[in-house]
Amino acid sequence: MTRPWETSLEQLVRERYPRLVAHATLVAGSRSDAQDLVQEALIAAFSGRARFASIAQAEAYVRRAIVSRSIDESRRRAREARVVGRVGAEPQRPVVVEERGPGADVVRALATLSPRERACVVLRQMEDLSVQETASVLALSHGAVKRYTSDGIARLDAALGTRTGPRSTSDVRLVQKDGGAR
Repeated sequence: MTRPWETSLEQLVRERYPRLVAHATLVAGSRSDAQDLVQEALIAAFSGRARFASIAQAEAYVRRAIVSRSIDESRRRAREARVVGRVGAEPQRPVVVEERGPGADVVRALATLSPRERACVVLRQMEDLSVQETASVLALSHGAVKRYTSDGIARLDAALGTRTGPRSTSDVRLVQKDGGAR
């Protein structure tokens, strides 16, 4: 007899795994790290006492866990680099596998951002979350989300050779029901 959480986990993996890996790739910067992040987030989501009313709710929880774990991993690596620097040993260099395919340049550019910048840019620009939703997911203030997003986009523009200006506004003309303009 299967437990309800097992059915939910199987359905989530079957229906949403590719999207979760794509999300994690944008957050982590590499597909191999992304797959590890998704596995860790799924374990965290379904090994505890968390119960989800729907697959969408479970997916949202896993997405938040992916971002949190990515930030934690970046912090851990930074701490290790500082310790290695103090001891004088040579840090092991990670093996970099060239990402190919559509968007590979964007994934490489995202990898140059700080973890918080990357998380804010991915959630705001690619996942289309509001400032408030992003702040909630990352446990940041609204101002911090705006700042990290702005800084991240500026750095992406520099890395990609693009220019993202302020959002353009256009004049809006109100039309009365009888067809005349105001």
